[in-house]
Amino acid sequence: MNLIILHNNRDSYAANDYSLLRIAFSSEPLARVVLDGMSRSSSRIDSSISPRGMATICAVPESWSIKSGATESAHIISYAGKVSLCSSAAGGLDRAKRDGWLIVSNGRFATQISNDLLKNILVGIEADVVAVNAEAELLAAHEKVRLTVQDKVAGFRRLYGDAAELASIPADWPHHLLLRSSIIERVLDNGALPESFGAVLENCRSNGLDCRAIKVAGFALDLESEEGLLRLCRAGVFLSSTDSHAPIVNGVNNGDMDHGETAQREPRFIGKVLFGENVHVGPDVVIAGPSIIGRDARIERGAVISSSIIGPEVCVPKGRFVRDCILTAPQHRMKGQAIFGRCTPRRMYGGSAEFEKPGFAGDVFRSWSLFSYAGCFKRIVDIVFALIVLALFAPVMPFVALAVKVSSPGPVFYKDKRQGRRGKMFDCWKFRTMRTGSDRIQEKLRVASQVDGPQFKIDNDPRITTVGMFLRNTFIDEIPQFLNVLFGQMSVVGPRPSPESENTLCPSWRDARLSVRPGITGLWQVCRTRKPEQDFQEWIHYDTKYVRNLSLGIDLRICALTIRKIIDSLIRQF
Repeated sequence: MNLIILHNNRDSYAANDYSLLRIAFSSEPLARVVLDGMSRSSSRIDSSISPRGMATICAVPESWSIKSGATESAHIISYAGKVSLCSSAAGGLDRAKRDGWLIVSNGRFATQISNDLLKNILVGIEADVVAVNAEAELLAAHEKVRLTVQDKVAGFRRLYGDAAELASIPADWPHHLLLRSSIIERVLDNGALPESFGAVLENCRSNGLDCRAIKVAGFALDLESEEGLLRLCRAGVFLSSTDSHAPIVNGVNNGDMDHGETAQREPRFIGKVLFGENVHVGPDVVIAGPSIIGRDARIERGAVISSSIIGPEVCVPKGRFVRDCILTAPQHRMKGQAIFGRCTPRRMYGGSAEFEKPGFAGDVFRSWSLFSYAGCFKRIVDIVFALIVLALFAPVMPFVALAVKVSSPGPVFYKDKRQGRRGKMFDCWKFRTMRTGSDRIQEKLRVASQVDGPQFKIDNDPRITTVGMFLRNTFIDEIPQFLNVLFGQMSVVGPRPSPESENTLCPSWRDARLSVRPGITGLWQVCRTRKPEQDFQEWIHYDTKYVRNLSLGIDLRICALTIRKIIDSLIRQF
């Protein structure tokens, strides 16, 4: 069972009588949108724990005078002091025991958390009570800066996948509190949840329960802030199945309009707009969605409303412009001709409405449409080309493997962790060309490196075997990488596959090159000049140029230059 609690204490809400959530729950259609958003947020946690879903109960303070009852998304109950689970929603405690977990969500926050990540954590965790908080800094494509004890930058690391980490037990209610079904009664007081989180922790300690706290990649909207409530409602309006024109016909009072006026003087509605009952909209009004207009609201002639919430009984005066705002009190006095909020417009992810991720400028990687060359046909070409090359070299590969094995002790193949598309790690395979353990002494030889940047190269490298030198000069050592191409980890043409340690040196270059699969050959490999102190700059230039101009033509050009380079190298060998 999932229990959403709107806590009634002045420590949580600075001024409870003027709580935005209290106002939201007391007015339609805003209450419906907010409750749907809360339930949708909590259901993401439910799906990580129970594949069949759980019942959702929303507990609101009795002082709010909210009508109890069942809605489409949740069952609303009122409470005074403690929330009783024995009586709530017809046996909530028994239902929680059947579900395996009781999830207590803090109604002040609407969260979006990485479900798969949380599910994997809960499978391995042995705690009885788990406090879960959403942490935006753990989301993919965020950089974590590490400081020394003197507050100097020691380095930074970019996360290419959602992450989680252990945390200290919070002092106040977390975003979500997970209680195992077997210990629920030991946490409760006579079947009721304690009023404060401190009392919950005290019950856990006195009963010897294991409590843990974790931060999981995600973000939280504070619904007691104007910005957070606006974002939740924008998402809720987009997800609503209500057509914007239906409530206008049924709920908007146009009786005060002059029927002799032309059609151009009638109000205009753009996008999704939800209305309460007995709303008056004057002529020349423009309302752009997503917006919510509460019951008995009055929008006077020539007013313009964009992406805002107008509370019940609020009057928007003639000719005023309201954007990204919440107007709640009927006596709200509007200063000036315009009101501007601080909220940024919401975005659409994958065609479905979600909350905007704060502090995240969108996908850092470049993307292409599905039926473009880069989005689909390049992968088909890669598979066909890889199959042809592997078929041609299949008779030769056993002899190459034998030569590698005889020339020096160690495995035939060498594998190294590299970052692929969008930072996904994979094992890059090659025929071994160096003596075993060579990677461990590379740093000792770096002072002799003849190239700048993170790559390493010296002439007559003592670590390379005789057979290995021949394989490198003829590029035969890279034949196993066509298996990486078949597995979808690499492409025939693309940036050089690099480890994470190299990719952290230049964020803009890294984000560009990780937008595509790394390649066996690439623009930098065929165009580099090896000029002193310029190799790394050329590497950045050609990688970003390739991603920016990716096309079938540039891939064919690179393949042609690579073939010519291979032929020239073979001629030099003999």
